[in-house]
Amino acid sequence: MGLRPTNTDENRFGGRALAGAGLKPRCSGTSKGAGFSTVRGFSRTRSFRRAKLAQPRRAIHRRYNGSLIVTLTVNPALDQTLSVDRLAFEDRAYIESRHETPGGRGINAACVIHSFGGKALAIFPSGGKNGESFKEIVTGHGYATVAIPTGREMRTNLTITDRQGLTVSVNERGPQLEKAEVDRIEKAVHKSLDGAAWLLLCGSVPPGVPSDFYARLIGMARRKKVKTLLDTDGEVLREGIEAAPTVVSPNQHEAERLLNRALVTRNHFLDAVARIRTMGPETVVLSLGSRGAVGAIEGAIVEAIPPRVEVLCPIGAGDALAAAFAWSMERDGDFTDALRWGVATGTASATLPGLHLASPDQAKEVYRHVEVRRIE
Repeated sequence: MGLRPTNTDENRFGGRALAGAGLKPRCSGTSKGAGFSTVRGFSRTRSFRRAKLAQPRRAIHRRYNGSLIVTLTVNPALDQTLSVDRLAFEDRAYIESRHETPGGRGINAACVIHSFGGKALAIFPSGGKNGESFKEIVTGHGYATVAIPTGREMRTNLTITDRQGLTVSVNERGPQLEKAEVDRIEKAVHKSLDGAAWLLLCGSVPPGVPSDFYARLIGMARRKKVKTLLDTDGEVLREGIEAAPTVVSPNQHEAERLLNRALVTRNHFLDAVARIRTMGPETVVLSLGSRGAVGAIEGAIVEAIPPRVEVLCPIGAGDALAAAFAWSMERDGDFTDALRWGVATGTASATLPGLHLASPDQAKEVYRHVEVRRIE
């Protein structure tokens, strides 16, 4: 979903558990909701060293810029979002509000990075009237953009969400891109990498884009000494991993499809990140919604466990996690602290009503309560 940061102070922690009401909202739209609920299930079946819960290492302030972080959203959407009173099977719901936003994981990531004071550049294809509306809205977000003209209409996605955070998403697959259009996107990425620190490859690819497209871009970035984060699904994820990105950041369902197995327990998650790392990436960040995230680096596995929260809308929480992780890595390169910032930002975003991403202050508040465990 296309989200924007908010400074609202509503919906902090310790509220009614959404899972206790029998709801476990998930999002599978153009943004990654990561399956937030309020239940944690980490056992203590392996030994771990508990990290000290320090204050944020550096204050977040608007003057921070740092090196450029480029995001690519190759299958963006103009998202139509309806907020209703209550979603129930075979019953009517009443529309309380509706709005139109630019959607895509890379767009959400650029919003977070910009909000946190980072320097973001969002690249995306744009076609038809939807594309014009998309560009007009994104231009107002405040970060740099590069729109690649295409001949077909940008897709439209529909999302319905209720007051309890239950969400239904219906997505179009995306317009067919011609080879010349794919080539123009690749050239735009190549040009943007001069002086960049990170390239974030975000979301699905539309028809016409080869499954090795992200893998090619990862190789291109490596030759320019630019770090890469891969956040996608399916065969594109599998081929991209083999190209050895700096970080791969699947959610639980994407990891299950990648590994062709169910991931249910803590041991499953720990084994999954270790196994994914053997497939090619330098590091792994597995986002687990209310359970936080598990990361794998050379010689260690790191868990970041958020506080118990009331989830109001999980849409975009996974995008916020990946973006804050990259933002923090660009600042000081500390994987453990970056994982903690990612979980804090994703969790804070999930506690907000409607389609919003957490502000730096909201993420900072959750950061103080995120528990970190390092397994040697």
